[in-house]
Amino acid sequence: MFEQLGLIGCGLMGGSFALACKREGLVKRVVGYSKSPSTTERAKQLGIIDDAAPSALLAVSGSDLVLMAVPVSATENTLKAIANLVNPKTMVMDVGSTKKDVVDMARRVLRTQVGSFVPAHPITGKEVAGIEHADVNLYHGQQVVLTPIEKTLTSHLRKASALWTALGCRVLTMSPDAHDAAFASVSHLPHMIAFALIKGIMAQPQGSEYLDLAGPGFRDFSRIAASDPQVWRDILLSNKTQLLAQSQYFRQALESFEKMVEAEDGDAIASEIAKVSEIRAAWRMATNRTA
Repeated sequence: MFEQLGLIGCGLMGGSFALACKREGLVKRVVGYSKSPSTTERAKQLGIIDDAAPSALLAVSGSDLVLMAVPVSATENTLKAIANLVNPKTMVMDVGSTKKDVVDMARRVLRTQVGSFVPAHPITGKEVAGIEHADVNLYHGQQVVLTPIEKTLTSHLRKASALWTALGCRVLTMSPDAHDAAFASVSHLPHMIAFALIKGIMAQPQGSEYLDLAGPGFRDFSRIAASDPQVWRDILLSNKTQLLAQSQYFRQALESFEKMVEAEDGDAIASEIAKVSEIRAAWRMATNRTA
C-alpha cells in the first residue's frame, strides 16, 4: 500500500505500528527517527525499522506515509521540523490522545498542506513505554478514531481508514471536539481519578499498610495509575477544558453517594448501584468485553 513509512518516535506506539505494517505487507520500507540515536539503533537491531534517519525531516524524505508517534506536547515542533516536505502525496498521521489541540497545531504549521494530515487516536497502549515493549499485536482488535477536518483530503482519509482496518482495527470517525469530550469522560478523567486515589491513600500514615491489603478489585481499578507520567501530563493539560467539565459531573455523582451514605439510606444506595451495574453489564455485552 505504501512505499515508505517515515516513523517519527520509535517507542511503544510507533514501534508497534511499524511492526504491524510490516507483518501485513502495508509498507515496503521503514525509516525511523527518535531524539535518542540509541533508540533508533535499537529499533534497527530489533528489525522494527530498516534505516535510521538523523532528523525528523530526513525520515519524511521519500516517505508517502508518516506517523508521528510523539507526545502531544511535541507535536507542533515535530510538524515544524517536517513541514517543508509535506505535500499532497504525503499522508501524515499522529497517535495523540487529544485531537482539538493537535488539529489547531496542524492548521498553524502546515497551512495550505494541512489536507495531508489525518488526525488519529488508536485506543490502545500499555503501562510501559519504549521500543523494547513494541508489540506487533498492540493495535489488533482495537478501536481507532479518525478526526478529519474540512480540508482533510478525501483520498488520504480513505487510505487511513483502509490502513487501520488492515491492521485489524475498528475505525470510527468523529469531530475533534466530540472526540475530546468523549475521551475526557471515559479515559482522561478515569486516569486522573486513579492518580488521585493512590495519592489520597499514600497521604495517610497507614497508606502503605492499606496497599498491602488491597486485592484484585483494587488492582484492576488502579492499574492505569502506573501510566507514563510525561504522556499523561500532556494529555491532562491539553484537554483541560473538557477534563474539568467531566470532573464536575463526577464530583456531583460522588457527592450524591456520600449523601446517601451519610443518611444511611440503604435502599437508595442499592437502587443506584443496581442502575450503574445494569449500565456496566450492558456496555460489556455491547462491546464484547471480558471484564
